[in-house]
Amino acid sequence: MDGAFIRRTADDSESYWSPRIGIKAGIGDSVDCMFDYSQPYGAHTNPGANWAGANDNIETKVDSDNYAATCSYRFDAGPGQLRLIGGANYLRMDGFKERLLIAPEALGFAFSGVGRLDLEGDGWGWRAGAAYEIPEYAFRASLMYYSQVKLDEVTGTVDLTQVPVGSVYAGTVVPVEGSTAMPDALELKLQSGIAPDWLAFGSVKWTDWSQLQRIPFYNNGVEITSLDLGYRDGWTITGGIGHKFNEQWSGALSLTWDRGTSQEFGTQTDTWLFSAGVSYAPTQHVEIRLGGVLGILTGGESSASSIDGIPVGDEASYEYDSDLVAALSTSLKVKF
Repeated sequence: MDGAFIRRTADDSESYWSPRIGIKAGIGDSVDCMFDYSQPYGAHTNPGANWAGANDNIETKVDSDNYAATCSYRFDAGPGQLRLIGGANYLRMDGFKERLLIAPEALGFAFSGVGRLDLEGDGWGWRAGAAYEIPEYAFRASLMYYSQVKLDEVTGTVDLTQVPVGSVYAGTVVPVEGSTAMPDALELKLQSGIAPDWLAFGSVKWTDWSQLQRIPFYNNGVEITSLDLGYRDGWTITGGIGHKFNEQWSGALSLTWDRGTSQEFGTQTDTWLFSAGVSYAPTQHVEIRLGGVLGILTGGESSASSIDGIPVGDEASYEYDSDLVAALSTSLKVKF
């Protein structure tokens, strides 16, 4: 790579969308079940090959597909109703990472010097919890536990065809395998009426991201590469208010703090989000929602560290500024 074309700065994150589709059905007077599809995990960073930290990351993308079934059983308890909740989910994940291993000028520009890791895996999880509701006061409290999803057989390849020297695997595509798990989580949600047509709500969610540290991948028992994450636990706290303007229109405002999971290296820092949304119900069977989010991704720095005595994050050291994030969401609910 010619140093004259190396950029000291880069734009990192790409735009993305996150769909969710669900169907809910009542079975008798006490049982409700919902089946839904979502993409709960994802990332796409693309600083490019011509920035000074290309040996740390050129492009990384992670996609997920989650299929879940959740049912609840409710019964009278005191002034309200107690709801017991349980379900299961199937999660499939795939992704890739590209980074510079050898500068192309050292290879006479005949090869890019870029290596690529492709991975995929799947697994099952479960969830359980309870909710208590008093419709007269618009009160609802729920506590849900989401189990980890073990990805016991993560398989893929390391493509070194553009790296013809440097190891016994140079110039080849190497099959690899490993294992990991997506984290378990615990979430508490509360809401209550505070005045006629006014509602206050909030939630606290803990996610066990700290179980994702260093994930090695092997070929015939020999470590070929690893994903070095070094995360800490995540906390997400939300508070807000909602108001019903009339029988058709309502709205809500909320503020969310999401604690970053990166520690000494990486770019996952704290996020502050301000959300606003409106809901329009033209009939008893149709509801349309439109929302917007404006927030701040806080800045930080990434430098060399270690996990269990193994050096990580030493491919590049860099700083990153705070930035604005914006999002739009729409949803349609149809009752049959």
